[in-house]
Amino acid sequence: MNAQRSTTLSGANLLSNPLYNKGTAFTDEERRGLRLLGLLPPHVERLEDQVARAYGAFTVKTSDIEKHIFLRALQDENEVLFYRLLLEHTEEMMPIIYTPTVGTACQNFSQIYRRRRGLFVSYPHRHEIERMLSNIDNDEIQVIVVTDGERILGLGDQGAGGMGIPIGKLSLYSLCGGIDPAKTLPVLLDAGTNNEERLNDPMYIGWRHERIRDSEYDEFVELFVQAVKKKLPKTLLQWEDFANQDARRLLDKYKDELCTFNDDIQGTAAVAVAGVLSAVKVSRTRLCDQQIIMFGAGSAGLGIAELLAAAMVEEGANQKEADDHIWLIDRPGLLHDAIPNLQPAQRRFAKKWEQLKAAHGLKEGKTPLLEAVRIAKATALIGTSAQAGAFSEAVAKAMAANCQRPIIFPLSNPTVKAEARPADLLAWTSGKVLVGTGSPFDPISIDGKTISIGQCNNSYIFPGVGLGIVASGANRVTEGMFMAAAKSLAEQSPAISDPCASLFPSLKIIRDVSFKIALSVGSAAQAAGIAKKTTADVLEANTRAAMWIPAYAEIIRQPAQELSKVK
Repeated sequence: MNAQRSTTLSGANLLSNPLYNKGTAFTDEERRGLRLLGLLPPHVERLEDQVARAYGAFTVKTSDIEKHIFLRALQDENEVLFYRLLLEHTEEMMPIIYTPTVGTACQNFSQIYRRRRGLFVSYPHRHEIERMLSNIDNDEIQVIVVTDGERILGLGDQGAGGMGIPIGKLSLYSLCGGIDPAKTLPVLLDAGTNNEERLNDPMYIGWRHERIRDSEYDEFVELFVQAVKKKLPKTLLQWEDFANQDARRLLDKYKDELCTFNDDIQGTAAVAVAGVLSAVKVSRTRLCDQQIIMFGAGSAGLGIAELLAAAMVEEGANQKEADDHIWLIDRPGLLHDAIPNLQPAQRRFAKKWEQLKAAHGLKEGKTPLLEAVRIAKATALIGTSAQAGAFSEAVAKAMAANCQRPIIFPLSNPTVKAEARPADLLAWTSGKVLVGTGSPFDPISIDGKTISIGQCNNSYIFPGVGLGIVASGANRVTEGMFMAAAKSLAEQSPAISDPCASLFPSLKIIRDVSFKIALSVGSAAQAAGIAKKTTADVLEANTRAAMWIPAYAEIIRQPAQELSKVK
């Protein structure tokens, strides 16, 4: 049993608190001291017994959304049991608590809402955000995940239903990175919704108003950020699933004000770059040898492009050479400098139209993906477009004609939005393709071999990054920390030694993976001067100490005045 924990709670109030509740695992002594006698069945169980019962209840659920609802209810009842169950069945349950099932949960959030979790900050209450943060009665929050619900996965505006994303992300912080769930806070900035289905739903629990925009929106976010800086100044703030027009500019605006990052931009970039680095090692080539097409030039695609370019520079290319190796495709087709109204980050990688016309005889109009693959002689193709089936057989075969081992990553979530199915990509390329996906897929048999499909899942990155920040005491987040995370993950790829293996490590060892990433991130933070310099041994000890383990502590009742002295 872990160390003792003190609480002023007792009786039914204690059993209603998921951070302290142990259910049938309370000992006889605890039951007497905490006024629990008679409130529980008499047999005292071990955590292992409870896990077995919970798993049995999980397995009889007939749909993924029912399983999701069951797990969320368990989380609201007993956090230790919830995380121990997940830890023992990570591969099976991660797709249930997060992608792809969390997308369905967000769409049905109002219907499945049972018990409060996190903070709903609505625009009409924007001048009371400090009071809201005080209402959580916890000044030890280490990580906040915040969304405004406008761009949930590939499903668009879900309004208040977007709260499912911060809840799910923070569950992964605790499961994969060992962040204490008592020190996490999911937040929904309810700026309204333009989803007519939500607005017309009599059960919708959010603010029933069209989305605010422009100065009103910016003022709302500013009030939230300033309240966090005042009330929780040492907290890591992660932005999640904001619309493309807001995601990057909010990150740029606040990245030097507090410890913050955007997982859609930076986390997605790091895990995708790790996958590409692993694939490059498997193909025995260099990153600088690749011609890479980003299919989807929104916040996620641009983040990947920028980190890939930075990795090429570290490999020896100059900035122009690195940028020239990356091609962007978005709604107008292949992006070039004659297309109006490109974002600054898109303009950086846009090709010269006059050169394209002269070299390839292109005519005015949209240059589609297949033609771009042939023009670029693309060797790697990464999809963040949410356009299901966009990577066709012709595209895959054109990629295979350009190199021996093409790299194709259909990353869009949920599964129904994936640009291609791994089985098709392998069949179309006679097993030559190296695949990473955004959603989980089963292993595929081809030509007598079984190929494991690696899920290019942000959960490989952000929990380790968060742990590294918490353990090192970093006060800001840098691109170098994400580069360190990507390289650490790539070094742990099983495909480097087994070409049939996944590009990414098994989720069964995700805590070990996160620990190694955290050490790399903490070291990068120290090198950047944003964390106190220590020896490697001290950093490792601090990182281990920061990892919460789902195990029961002995619960001791203590009067309120004495508990305040202990704090």
